Amino acid sequence: MRVDTTGGFSAGPLETEQSAIEAEKDGYDTLSVPETSHDAFVALALAARATSRIRLQSAIAVAFARNPMTLAYQANDVTLVSGGRFDLGLGSQVKPHIERRFGMPWSRPAARMEDFVLALRAIWEAWATGDRLHYEGEFYSHTLMTEFFSPGPNPHGPPPVMLAAVGERMTEVAGRVTDGLLAHSLTSPSYLAEVTLPALRRGRGEDGTGGLDGFDVCLPVFAVLGADPDARAAAAAGVRRQIAFYASTPPYRPVLEHHDRGELADRLNRLSRRQAWDEMAGLVDDDVLDLFAVSGTPDEVSAGIVARYGELVDRVSLNTPYDADPALVREVVAGLRAA
Repeated sequence: MRVDTTGGFSAGPLETEQSAIEAEKDGYDTLSVPETSHDAFVALALAARATSRIRLQSAIAVAFARNPMTLAYQANDVTLVSGGRFDLGLGSQVKPHIERRFGMPWSRPAARMEDFVLALRAIWEAWATGDRLHYEGEFYSHTLMTEFFSPGPNPHGPPPVMLAAVGERMTEVAGRVTDGLLAHSLTSPSYLAEVTLPALRRGRGEDGTGGLDGFDVCLPVFAVLGADPDARAAAAAGVRRQIAFYASTPPYRPVLEHHDRGELADRLNRLSRRQAWDEMAGLVDDDVLDLFAVSGTPDEVSAGIVARYGELVDRVSLNTPYDADPALVREVVAGLRAA
């Protein structure tokens, strides 16, 4: 099991660069760079220049805010700058953001994402071989590439493509056309085992028995971490709030439904429209917290992650939506490596 870390969700490019330096020093395998209030690729390029070993990943770059050609150039350049240490993590975002924030089209997200990734791969292949670019899909068409605009073959090859997915359709797409799945923190061991992995296998093989060799499943695990009960109570409050926020979003309702908690998802969604965040967090009881989070001392958290997910995922990171003690986080990472 490889251990990753994530840059700050609101961190600027220079802060992310420093985070990459520190993550490499601390021995993490990959630094994931979110895309919220800053462009991920500027930060990734700076991080690539400042490091030499750690892998770097967009987590996630919003695919539908771009088109395959613009993203192909961005990913190709970060791969060059990093010396082949880049993983392109993609996600769809949700309809209101794509249409109202980015002003881009939205329809049938799973089918559109599959077309998007296939177009990306066609563009990279044309650059690598010099063959004529001719991709015509249902949503994207790319049929022009002259020598002047082609960067030519990338000496490191195209980057691995990772896809964020929760629902079964998007998860099948991940299995069919990408190199790995970026699972969501709002995920339980049973949802992974009974819904996610079977969907991936269906994507990998039509009979549902497709293997996952060479395919990475990555999971950011909610961790309620503290040296004493008071510290863990404060950490739990932060995790409850984050769980409530995620669970209020319709795309994540299937996870709650899997645990017969669909009604909770509906209640949280209604409260989110009023921005009643404190009231929402209060609905996340101990049973729901335990479904999605591993709690305790550093030894208990590392042992809990291995017990829950050791047979299900290839890469983990800690999701700590509170002011976690860095020393305790390092202890968890050491425990994971020892295990």
